[in-house]
Amino acid sequence: MDPARPAPDTAIDTSLSPASLLQLIWLASPALPVGGFSYSEVLEAAVDRAGVTSEAAASAWLHDQLHLSLARCDLAAVAQAILAWRAQDRQRIESINNWVLQTRESSELRLQTEQMGRSLMEWLRIQHPGHAGLQTSTRVCASPCYPVAFALAACRTPASAGDCLLSYAFGWAENMTQAAVKAVPLGQSAGQRMLAMLAAEIPAAVAHALHVDDIERQAFAPMLAILSAQHETQYSRLFRS
Repeated sequence: MDPARPAPDTAIDTSLSPASLLQLIWLASPALPVGGFSYSEVLEAAVDRAGVTSEAAASAWLHDQLHLSLARCDLAAVAQAILAWRAQDRQRIESINNWVLQTRESSELRLQTEQMGRSLMEWLRIQHPGHAGLQTSTRVCASPCYPVAFALAACRTPASAGDCLLSYAFGWAENMTQAAVKAVPLGQSAGQRMLAMLAAEIPAAVAHALHVDDIERQAFAPMLAILSAQHETQYSRLFRS
């Protein structure tokens, strides 16, 4: 890590104001109009081609995706982007954004992060029409990825980077659980058991992500990349590609 850059904020604040806590809950909500619910992030292809056809298999798949992919890539990028936004380090923001886009290993995964990033930036512009500084920030990146856009939205609260990552990860977990309920398919009780499992695992994933520097940050998930490419031409799909 560059010693000139600020150290990562690794604390998880337990004394957020009600307004700040509600803002993070809002950002994690699948109801936020950014389109996250329309993607399965390869899970649908895993159901079709990789034997993810039960609650146990789907739980194991999402557990591994959380720790092996999300914690090492998106969560780490969000944490670093929060610091960059708060420091108004435009060059750093663009560097993180470019890294995320360049390491998406299929057109499907890249289109997802670009579409969700654009939608979240547009939502921020609509929510804060008179905030000139924010309006400018939403246009720093020509094609903002979702982690960088989420970091901008989250850093508007006084929450620590750790709390912001908890919000991001829970939003991901809720979307993915609902994708599993639809695609496997599973019942709602199974979905709640899976969500409880992921919620219990998220703090450890966040703690890891907060200590990932530029050299350690990675997006190496070969099976996700292969299945994502296959999902783009899957005969029957519920989810967007």
